[in-house]
Amino acid sequence: MSRGIRNLIVSVPTEQLAADLGELPAGVEVVVWPMDGPSPRDRFDLVVPPYMQMATVLERLDGVEVGLVQSQSIGYDGVADILPAGLPFANAATVHETSTAELAVGLALASQRRIDDFARDTAAGRWAPPFAQSLADRRVLLLGYGGVGKAVAARLAPFEVDLTLVASTAREEDGMPVHGVDELPGLLGSAEIVIVTLPGGDATRHIVDDAFLSAMPEGALLVNVGRGSLVDTDALVSHLERGRVRAALDVTDPEPLPPGHPLWSLPGVLIAPHVGGATSAMRPRIARLVRRQIEHLLAGEPPENVVLGG
Repeated sequence: MSRGIRNLIVSVPTEQLAADLGELPAGVEVVVWPMDGPSPRDRFDLVVPPYMQMATVLERLDGVEVGLVQSQSIGYDGVADILPAGLPFANAATVHETSTAELAVGLALASQRRIDDFARDTAAGRWAPPFAQSLADRRVLLLGYGGVGKAVAARLAPFEVDLTLVASTAREEDGMPVHGVDELPGLLGSAEIVIVTLPGGDATRHIVDDAFLSAMPEGALLVNVGRGSLVDTDALVSHLERGRVRAALDVTDPEPLPPGHPLWSLPGVLIAPHVGGATSAMRPRIARLVRRQIEHLLAGEPPENVVLGG
């Protein structure tokens, strides 16, 4: 991609996204292709697959000349196994961080202040005021300090928590110390709330295992807005059954969580159906990202967020 492209062909999955892109430079053609059938063209300079359907649609690109596949999700674990060879793939960094961070804080607040109980009481017409845990003054360990982690940290600041940051490597960033993941055993014992924002993949699979959960204090809260594969579900269920920890999860393993799974009925569990990025903030942000990618391609510049291929 060392030179500009004069006639750019862009595939988007919906009429809505096509409209959200607004007026584009001359020479840019937008084709609405939901990827529910064969490709309507032999070549696309940019393909945007439908949201949250990567596992079922990428095979449609086999045999199609594609300059860049632009995902609508941040996570891309497993994509390398199904992406046709040779295609550059970009994730949607800058699109979902704020909404996912909102949900992380919301799940922590809901669990601490027992808002899920209030919802059940409302449905039952029951007035039962409890004494609940605050978010203020709690010792919060944030595992993962990428885009989502930084957005979570920014939103936690007004809640006056005692925040500990942990990432893959130790460093100082944004004026704060970031501990390395190898330091976790010595940090978990004082963490009243653990918020996990790591990406999925082999390197992070089951990082939250029995040893991790055993190191957390009695009654501590685990919030996961990363990927379900980060948590050993069997180990989590065991700790929940014993009342050792609580959990607020936007992601699970398996996913979707099947009917009858223990996580649905165990006390101290709040589950959201993987909706971290599914808010009104997504539409304008994905449109801005796709527009920027179009501008990069027209100018012959490298695209943003390329995480595979390249």
